[in-house]
Amino acid sequence: MKFPRQRQEEVNVNLTPLIDVVFLLLIFFMVSTTFTKETHLEVDLPEANGDKTVSEQQILEIVITDEGHYSVNGKPLVNTQAETLRRALKELSKGDLEQPLIITADARTPHQAVITAMDVSGQLGFDKLSITTREPEQE
Repeated sequence: MKFPRQRQEEVNVNLTPLIDVVFLLLIFFMVSTTFTKETHLEVDLPEANGDKTVSEQQILEIVITDEGHYSVNGKPLVNTQAETLRRALKELSKGDLEQPLIITADARTPHQAVITAMDVSGQLGFDKLSITTREPEQE
């Protein structure tokens, strides 16, 4: 008597559902991850049409020319290096980091000069930072 041979099926593992689950987990963790803040510098940009307010508190003002030269409270700095700006801010603030800091830059100022001023003030610990604007001209 001859028995028919049973065919042995090949054992396959289907990886498609496994890959789908791994990608879903990856997307879930990417979306739910909280990113740390590198700096805690708060920038308070005034509205262009907002009211003008005058404060009695001592204010530090950094003025940046269209060529990227700095002056702090009306005193021009000798160069455009970040360390010079840092020393001037330390000297004029006398350690009071609660006073407001205003950055006034020309419209044609290089972007790097403004970023350098913001970076130096953030590293020193100033957290009340404003950037001045002007009201748009009425047509």
